[in-house]
Amino acid sequence: MEPVGEGAIRVTTGRSGIDAAGLGEPAPDGAWARRLSTRIRKPPSLAAVRAWLVEQAGLQADRWTLWTPVAFGIGSAFYFALLREPQVWVAWGCGVAAVALLTGAAWSHRRALTLGLVLAACLIAGFAMGKIRTERVKAPVAPAGAAPQRLEGWVVDVAAPGQGGQRLLIAPARIGDWPAEATPIRVRVTLRPGAPVPAPGEPVRLLAVINAPPPPASPGAYDFARDAFFESVGGVGFALGPPTTWDTVQRPPWRLRLTLRVNAVRWEMARRIVDVLGPESGGLAAAMTTGEEAFIPKQQVDDLRAAGLSHIISISGLHMAIVGGFAFAAARLAVAAWPWLALRVHGKKLAALFGLLAVGGYLVLSGSPPPAERAAITAAVAFGAILVDRQAISLHALALAAMAVLLLQPEAVTEPGFQMSFAATAALVALAEVWPRPVKEINTPWPIRLAQGVGTWTAAGAAVSFVAGLATGPFAMQHFNRVSTWGLVSNLLVEPISSFLMMPALAIGAALTPLGLGEGPLKVAGFAIELMNRIASAAANAPYAQLVVASGPAWTLPTAFLGLLWLCLWKGRLRWLGLPFALAVTLAPKPTPPEAWVSADGAAVAVRSGHDAVLLRPDVKLFGAELWARRRGLTPLETEAQRDAVFECDHWSCAHGPAAPVKLGAAWNVKRPLKPGRLEALCAGAEVVVLRNDFRPEVCPAALVLTGSDFARGGSAEIYRTGGGGWRVVWAQDLRGRRPWTWGVDTR
Repeated sequence: MEPVGEGAIRVTTGRSGIDAAGLGEPAPDGAWARRLSTRIRKPPSLAAVRAWLVEQAGLQADRWTLWTPVAFGIGSAFYFALLREPQVWVAWGCGVAAVALLTGAAWSHRRALTLGLVLAACLIAGFAMGKIRTERVKAPVAPAGAAPQRLEGWVVDVAAPGQGGQRLLIAPARIGDWPAEATPIRVRVTLRPGAPVPAPGEPVRLLAVINAPPPPASPGAYDFARDAFFESVGGVGFALGPPTTWDTVQRPPWRLRLTLRVNAVRWEMARRIVDVLGPESGGLAAAMTTGEEAFIPKQQVDDLRAAGLSHIISISGLHMAIVGGFAFAAARLAVAAWPWLALRVHGKKLAALFGLLAVGGYLVLSGSPPPAERAAITAAVAFGAILVDRQAISLHALALAAMAVLLLQPEAVTEPGFQMSFAATAALVALAEVWPRPVKEINTPWPIRLAQGVGTWTAAGAAVSFVAGLATGPFAMQHFNRVSTWGLVSNLLVEPISSFLMMPALAIGAALTPLGLGEGPLKVAGFAIELMNRIASAAANAPYAQLVVASGPAWTLPTAFLGLLWLCLWKGRLRWLGLPFALAVTLAPKPTPPEAWVSADGAAVAVRSGHDAVLLRPDVKLFGAELWARRRGLTPLETEAQRDAVFECDHWSCAHGPAAPVKLGAAWNVKRPLKPGRLEALCAGAEVVVLRNDFRPEVCPAALVLTGSDFARGGSAEIYRTGGGGWRVVWAQDLRGRRPWTWGVDTR
């Protein structure tokens, strides 16, 4: 056996034994085995493993505090996962317990015990803050099934358009004959197509149907009513006529007056931007500057979403970072350019103050939506760290920002925006910790420095986009069920355009617009937006632009979140233990999709046919049907021709045809019965019958019959076939429980 490198064994046989390389002379018979065994590495002993684990734990000496917001968030998540609302005394009891645990931690002399007590206190405090926050924002919620009412109030803002059309956020002074204590603080009303859109601050009167905020589109899906509850939106509905001016001498409360004035300024600025740039570029520019999304063309929104660039629209961490960073850099450059001032002030701290002012002004200008508030808190912590001579971008600063956000808005743990934002930021800061710092060479020719700089920035941009995409991927798959195939490439191309051209130009243009000098910078921003739109359009129309991914089991998303946090927060080789958990959404088997879905009011039905979802009413509840189909990994068939191939439908009902995947009959008439014999025909030969109201024949041979009272009690439903030929129904309300944001649902 010949040597193959250092430490290899060369063995030759001879009369006196075997010569082991490096031993010098033939070994006696049997001695070679003993000597060879000493060269083979033995497995480590338990003592060595324990010492290594102690060493790895010692690396976390300065990182234990990073887990306090994680524990606080877990406590808040436990509160929001309850099916029944706890009593107020539970929150106060948890608060007392948290104080007791913190007191015990202060007296503890053992590091491990102190850590355990602090994390337990944070977990209990997170639960208590969730309850306290709920009690603070609790407000009236509109009843379900209310009749049309005369609504009078003030337009607070023009919300982003929905599938039904333009929407208004209104602060009602009165709604019909509802008592004041039962009138919601805010209602969101969808206008009829073509109706005039009043500006924020205008008093309006309109006839509208106001109901409770909608429940989840399907069992276990995202609960939009919970978001509406914490935004004080107690009712949603649609207008039955155009809004008219409400002649009133009544004045709104002073806080509302202040909000109306700010939103009126935002609306006027958005209109000016659109007038300068046109709707194609101006709508997006107005959204990124003022938060007004009413002017963005729908096709543009669809392209940005398909290209993985939809985060550009909503004002969040990216926008705050660019605006704050631009103000910080400009102020620091101005101080350095003025020697007299540079010798008398701390340029970096003065620039941090300008950055804080810019972030605060941008927050007000954007209308202070929750994502912008969270981003502003994070930016404020970063600039505050500079003011107190600490590192601005670090995991400790991020942990402080996360704790501040959760203290103010514990409901953020349930929102995709918070989850994706902090997951991406934690991943990027962790990447910055391990990113190699290049050695700066002296007297390097500028062409070489330029080439090196371009290469470094390209590699860094690719790494940032790749890591951020991986960090937000589980949430995009679980919440939105879409994967943008070309998202990495799109973000790489758009990132320098938005950071160095579009956002700075918009910031300067917005600042100069009131003075009549903003047209030039806005034109530059419009050029950048046009480039971005072309990139988004190319990516959206590229082959396999979007992949639909079914949601995993409910436990996979929190598991992935904790696994990702372990990867980011733990230092050392043990951090890779979090990798399989971070991939839980991707690796876990997807649940078997149901046979059929019914909307919360029984007005829309979809039936699974292989990998497709056949919509029985393609023009009704389309948003909810698409959400359900994507969540189950199905492709919705949205044309009547595709439906008529397997179902026999008229205006008020559908009966199964010979090729129907499920023998299902459905009727969605509300007040009047169907034509004589039609209901009996729906029941004949059907396995499942869905009735929007309670008109049903005395005899119906179908194995499962669902009526309006069932939907009023249970909300949306998924219908599964059981092994014995029976049927099982999963109701959304059973998974939501009885919470303050579900009070609009009849649970009798």
